Amino acid sequence: MSGRTGVLVMAHGTPASLEEVEPFYTRIRRGSPPSPEQLADLVRRYEAIGGVSPLAERTAAQVVGLANRLDELEPGRYVVAYGAKHTDPSIEAAASELARRDVEAIVGIVLTPHRSSRGSGEYLARAGEAIDAAHRGLAFIRVEQWFDARGIPELLARRVEAALASVLDDPVVIFTAHSVPVSTEGTDPYEEQVVQSAELVAKAAGLAGPSAPWCVAFQSAGRTNQQWLGPALSSRIDELAADGRRAVVVCPIGFVSDHLEILYDLDIEARARAEAAGLAFARTASLNDDPAFVGALADVVAGQRG
Repeated sequence: MSGRTGVLVMAHGTPASLEEVEPFYTRIRRGSPPSPEQLADLVRRYEAIGGVSPLAERTAAQVVGLANRLDELEPGRYVVAYGAKHTDPSIEAAASELARRDVEAIVGIVLTPHRSSRGSGEYLARAGEAIDAAHRGLAFIRVEQWFDARGIPELLARRVEAALASVLDDPVVIFTAHSVPVSTEGTDPYEEQVVQSAELVAKAAGLAGPSAPWCVAFQSAGRTNQQWLGPALSSRIDELAADGRRAVVVCPIGFVSDHLEILYDLDIEARARAEAAGLAFARTASLNDDPAFVGALADVVAGQRG
């Protein structure tokens, strides 16, 4: 064997144009086409952030940054590939191609920090099946979560501190993550990990006591009849306004890139709700391809193989 290790980086994916929104939305809905009203609403959101999401560009930069950092750590050891959940190249295509390379194992890592059956669990399951079909017996090492990896809470804490400095009027920090259907909970560690993640970042940022309050909320719930994990960010904002608070800082700890859920759901929708309620609003900067972030991910990957 070559001694080389494959690295499969996985992320959500995003439509490349407004014309691709409908088939993309259908894939997200597991083959069920959206209603005309649902489609029009999603198109409107993309138009509000400029027509397309920067997610594809941001993800590509993260993958390149990770590959470069791994090569700095051990030149020639790692072969890095990218696969998307809802766009091309698909997880299956990337995993199959990587499995056919001269590698002795594949490490799978998802660009979402917390473990969830509907999130990272689906990505890793799809990758594992494709790898086994392409090269039965090839070791597949799953990175199921990395929210508590060395350096990650501190990176987010510095962003919290910077955002707090821009909102001097009695701010409350709200840590957010993507909501998931309640039916997927139970033994799923997602909610617990989001809270743990918030606790780690709050501690690193020195948030403690009534002078630096913080809480957790969930955002971007799907527009379905299912019950989604809460409390919703909108409800948190309303509660804080009713309690007489004067400002909020939102730190989306469940997301690693600028994309629709950040640029629309937070920067437009949540900001408008906060300001309508009389609250000043700020949002922490996304991790994107910050060298410190991709370096932390590289350490996570390298730590899987010793």
